[in-house]
Amino acid sequence: MQTQATPEAAVESLIRLHDEAGAALRESLNRFFETRKAPTAAERARWRYPELRVTCPNTGPQPAIARAFAKFQGPGTYATTITQPRHFQNYLREQLSFLVADYGATIETGPSAQEIPYPYVLEGGDELHPHGVSAGELAWNFPTPQLSAVGDEVADGLWDEAPGIPSPLALFDAVRVDYSLKRLRHYTGTDWRHVQPWILLTNYHRYVDQFVGWALEQIAKGSEYNALHLPGGHTITAAMSAEEAEATLLASPWHRFQMPGYHVTRKDGKGGITLINIGVGPSNAKNITDHLAVLRPHCWLMIGHCGGLRHSQRIGDYVLAHGYLRQDRILDSLVPPEIPVPALAEVQVALQQAAADVTGEHGEALKARLRTGTVVTNDDRNWELRWTQERRRINLSRAIAVDMESGTIAAQGYRLRVPYGTLLCVSDKPLHGEIKLPGAANAFYDRAVTEHLQIGLAAITRLRESLGQLHSRKLRSFDEPPFR
Repeated sequence: MQTQATPEAAVESLIRLHDEAGAALRESLNRFFETRKAPTAAERARWRYPELRVTCPNTGPQPAIARAFAKFQGPGTYATTITQPRHFQNYLREQLSFLVADYGATIETGPSAQEIPYPYVLEGGDELHPHGVSAGELAWNFPTPQLSAVGDEVADGLWDEAPGIPSPLALFDAVRVDYSLKRLRHYTGTDWRHVQPWILLTNYHRYVDQFVGWALEQIAKGSEYNALHLPGGHTITAAMSAEEAEATLLASPWHRFQMPGYHVTRKDGKGGITLINIGVGPSNAKNITDHLAVLRPHCWLMIGHCGGLRHSQRIGDYVLAHGYLRQDRILDSLVPPEIPVPALAEVQVALQQAAADVTGEHGEALKARLRTGTVVTNDDRNWELRWTQERRRINLSRAIAVDMESGTIAAQGYRLRVPYGTLLCVSDKPLHGEIKLPGAANAFYDRAVTEHLQIGLAAITRLRESLGQLHSRKLRSFDEPPFR
């Protein structure tokens, strides 16, 4: 390990180490494809992730810092392996700069003991086909992804502290991050590098249509947004004509991907917006957020449809969730249902103010359309068929809406330290005879989706302007790793 004088020097060292390790592994892979010559032990020793170590000196009481992240829990050495440092360089510099400035921390970098699995240096994954190399041949000669090395023990508070072993520096180490980066490409159909720090999650493709239309309008008029990245690797830019943009959009094979992603980037390279259609159900919601979390986004918001549970609600009204009755069950062992998932004030205020901005309604007029309360998140779409069992829990919870994703997304944000929020739109009222019939549903969609999406976009604009207050201490525990 080598001591680095500044955070900037440390990041440059991590980039160099990662580039050299990746290049060495690709070189050996290419030679194996052509000649079937196995790598030597000396060659294999070069294929290692870089390691980042930060030491907090024992110079007295810890400083009182209001910031929620980039804080040590006590003196000692903290470490993690790093992947893709070129992409994460701004994040790394920010975290390290705070730790050096506030604590006088020292930084070291060097090769770790963790080998880079060979699939993580293959960009497209189709490099194997022309050479006829089997997965078994590669597994015999090159490091492969090992599930025993990939986990969320740090995020879930399950890591074991031992004398002489550095404490975790970050929630996710290199192999966990690389695992999710590949999964993001698989599920969304887009390069993980295009995922933006502000994320909208929805459960209806109609929101995708509206998001794409909004993005094309922003790009065409020369706003701060300059490109739209589509599933399948297609990109629409301001240089394209309307006809070229339309042809590019039609060529996108979004239907091939389970949770297609759409990413609008900004000219300044900061603060773009991603929309992902996650489909229906808590399993999808947990799956995608497990992987998005490694990118350390600033926020994810759920904007989708729900069933209204109160007589006073009307089709097209909004529900701003301030609590969740979690019957999704998928996270029960990780975030038990008795653990409260708090509403984040900054997100709640931004969503409510955005609703006022977009609808033009305030005070009692806004309250008539925007109801704040508990949302039931269920793992059974046909929960209505268990009415005799469900009615008591709905009564006790005072729930005002039911869906299948929001509680999971909020619990994942709480678990993985990503700010979260939920704004739903009432599409039916199953307890009151107003069920979702095809004709009425289509009329509702045409009227409500555009406004709902605009509220989500407006909320992101507001949150972007108050980023310093967004990363809440509510999301961090007493033994947190220093990095956000």
